[in-house]
Amino acid sequence: MDHFLYRDGQLMAEDVAIAEIAAQVGTPFYVYSSATLLRHFQLFDDALNGLDHLICFAVKSLSNVAVLKLLGDAGAGMDVVSGGEYLRAKAAGVSGDRIVFSGIGKTHEEMRLALEGGIRQFNVESEPEMQVLSDVAVSLGKIAPITVRVNPDVDAKTHAKISTGKKEDKFGIPIIRAREVYAMAAKLPGLKVIGIDVHIGSQLTELEPFRLAYRKVAELTEQLRSDGHKISRLDLGGGLGIPYARDNNAPPLPIEYGALIKEEVGHLGCEIEIEPGRLISGNAGLLVSKVIYVKSGEGREFLIVDAAMNDLIRPAMYDAWHDIVPVIEPAAGADQTPYDVVGPICESGDTFAKGRMLPVLQSEALVGFRSSGAYGAVMSSEYNSRPLIPEVLVNGGQFAVIRQRPTFEDMINRDSIPEWM
Repeated sequence: MDHFLYRDGQLMAEDVAIAEIAAQVGTPFYVYSSATLLRHFQLFDDALNGLDHLICFAVKSLSNVAVLKLLGDAGAGMDVVSGGEYLRAKAAGVSGDRIVFSGIGKTHEEMRLALEGGIRQFNVESEPEMQVLSDVAVSLGKIAPITVRVNPDVDAKTHAKISTGKKEDKFGIPIIRAREVYAMAAKLPGLKVIGIDVHIGSQLTELEPFRLAYRKVAELTEQLRSDGHKISRLDLGGGLGIPYARDNNAPPLPIEYGALIKEEVGHLGCEIEIEPGRLISGNAGLLVSKVIYVKSGEGREFLIVDAAMNDLIRPAMYDAWHDIVPVIEPAAGADQTPYDVVGPICESGDTFAKGRMLPVLQSEALVGFRSSGAYGAVMSSEYNSRPLIPEVLVNGGQFAVIRQRPTFEDMINRDSIPEWM
């Protein structure tokens, strides 16, 4: 569910007309619904009711500081994968004891940053990383709390580029080696083992892969405890998918996911962390764009819009589907025509949809790309020297620009010409 609905012929973001935002901000832009973000966070929190738990929002999915503050103030922790994301979480007012640091390539500098600024735990992914983290912690006179990310060799049945739990993926330590790796961690002076971490991928649309992975984690928990390790926390990752196409079968609900967690690991007496991103932020965001031209090609019509693959790369990178809707509600039974919806970048890959059935549209018409809150703005770039686009947050009947559109001068002035030229 989201809060982008038609009212009196206009697409609304909560109680604000999208066309009103476009008139003030210009296109393209991202707009996020506070009500949707908070509702989806609450669904996860409710799903784990009865368990000691923390919902850590995956910052990589949507990292605007205003959004992080909104969720942090509601009680969310943060899952970060870089020093920059850590600093964004801190800037949003999230305390270090609610920030989990994941990622396979943490640097000395990032470790130091988090240890000095406060951290809930590091999810470590290799023996070399454990050694470096211990050395950094010892140099600071600190102890780094850790979980070890195990790779359970479970096929998440998702897109190959967002699968993270198979043995050929780069993430984690093979679960068959976990006991020896935990033994090594226990001997390092700068580390304190507190739990286990697992994350098998993103955009999962069925529960069975989670069940298989969590069952292996439960078994490992018992083994590690028998080895003398105090396993008090299980970080179960994220990955629950969303329905991008309205006619798709709906993925499992958070309440069903929570029931599975309780069934598979609830008996272990561990604190549970999960790291949802897409399901919280995905349907909470809309990319709004304007039609520049309608162009007739050989046997097809092109809808050329002012958003491009640099603004929303998911269709080009993942062949991803996003529902595309007109901002002015079409009349009931209005004629539709197939369009190739494309951007202005000089690449054929700059294509959002092919043969998409849409109402007949003209230049200057506004369209919205649904379900673009996750991995939209965060993956954008300035390819073709196109400035990053604004982000807007709506709360009821009010809205604010939470990331300004840079000017061309802002963008160009970041470059410098050497004196010797």
